[in-house]
Amino acid sequence: MPATAPASTKTADTEATAIADARPPTEAELMDADGRLVSEADYWAYYYEFPDVHYEWNNGRLEEKPVSDNLTYWIYNWLRSLLDQFLKIHPIAKCTALEHGFRLALPDRVVIRKPDLAVVRNNNPVPLGDLERSYRGTFDLCIEALSDSDRAARERDEVEKRRDYAEGGVREYYIVHHNPERLSFLSRGLADTFESILDEDGIVRSRTLPGFQFRISDLIARTSIDDLRHEPVYRGFVHPQWQQAEQARDQAEQALYEAERQRDGAIGKLHALGLEPEQIAASLGIEPDLVRAHLADDRHPPG
Repeated sequence: MPATAPASTKTADTEATAIADARPPTEAELMDADGRLVSEADYWAYYYEFPDVHYEWNNGRLEEKPVSDNLTYWIYNWLRSLLDQFLKIHPIAKCTALEHGFRLALPDRVVIRKPDLAVVRNNNPVPLGDLERSYRGTFDLCIEALSDSDRAARERDEVEKRRDYAEGGVREYYIVHHNPERLSFLSRGLADTFESILDEDGIVRSRTLPGFQFRISDLIARTSIDDLRHEPVYRGFVHPQWQQAEQARDQAEQALYEAERQRDGAIGKLHALGLEPEQIAASLGIEPDLVRAHLADDRHPPG
């Protein structure tokens, strides 16, 4: 469990502790705890790893994480797959999901958030622990799949978490949704505020993960990642081994074509000098049948 909040940080712990039961919550209480006041210690002990409902902790109050629609999930999953491709080729960071939470001691409150996907750079002072179930540092990149089931759910991601992540030191924050108007791709600018990294050309270019970039149109369309390998935007990290193999194949085919062109030209020149197919074959070090076939094709070009 992360360290407790500094003594100077005011939270709702005192009020929550006063009304909390001495006994652990029942299964029914765990299932229906949205909005309940609990201490941070009880949150970590009972609610953080409860598998059936995912709760975040906002200054003493439990907040149930809402569910996104399928299309938003598919778009989020496309982005995650692309990020996996990037980190496979450029292993400068690690990802975590599985409802890993992290604690933000903000100037006026303490919150524990569980981003849908988070990234920790290798140079982050707090590395991801192999066996830890929460993160003790501050994520470098947080990604949320927006739920628009109601206004409160939208505002939690678009307003509250945006504020929390900016104040807490998260370097980039992405909000993913099937509606392009709901998409946000933000990076920390001056004065601990976020600014958009979606350029006018429709490409998002990460500052936290240099070289990681994608088109919004591909995100919304969920373009096959395999088909992106020839696009300049993705060429630096999408299946570079395929690109190298295809380039080597193209070069080999071009070399073979050039060798055949030169051979055919030599056959024609030697034949024009009156040499027989056997003599031409011996001169060029090829089979006589190949010479005859070429001369026959020259006499009967395709109609």
